[in-house]
Amino acid sequence: MSIQPAKFHLLDQSKPAWQPRRVLLFSGHMLDAPNRAPPRFPAEKTALAAQCIAGKLDELQAGPGDLAITQGANGGDILFAEACLQRDVKLQLLQPFKEAEFIENSVTPGHADWLQRYQAIARQLPNPPLAAPTELGPLPPDMNAYERCNLWLLASGLAYGPEKLVFICLWDGGGGDGPGGTAHMVAQVQKQHGQAIWLDTRTLW
Repeated sequence: MSIQPAKFHLLDQSKPAWQPRRVLLFSGHMLDAPNRAPPRFPAEKTALAAQCIAGKLDELQAGPGDLAITQGANGGDILFAEACLQRDVKLQLLQPFKEAEFIENSVTPGHADWLQRYQAIARQLPNPPLAAPTELGPLPPDMNAYERCNLWLLASGLAYGPEKLVFICLWDGGGGDGPGGTAHMVAQVQKQHGQAIWLDTRTLW
């Protein structure tokens, strides 16, 4: 199935034909559910993960000329989004469901202050989050919503030119707890021979 890239409107109103210097695509683990065994992204590692993501963006000299895309789930996505906004990177969220359902599935299960952090990010976006059902149409019966969203994110990044795409993942190197996780995104990026930066949680903590 061919998935159309997302259309970003008015990223820079003074320059209708704005083109990003680079597209920073992020995928990373959500926070662990209580008592997850073995631990993958425990809550006490949140600050360390944020520091690692921010450090990588600094190495890349990420700034206003760049575009960042991710879903916005608790854990890695939100940490990445916060770090991008702190550096004035233009940010767009692409989500597998309409926003309310996405928040219920992927933001609030982390408890703590993830919902407030998500809402703070959303208030700073140049465009509201885009939902796959609205932009792409109903989910085909042979597709998984999360896998479709991964493909949509990747297609949207590649649309600016494969040479501009930088994929950053916060990942333990293993399979996901379900379809459409970080492992799936890594595999799709590898198929496109994209530049990948792997923040390996097995060595980070």
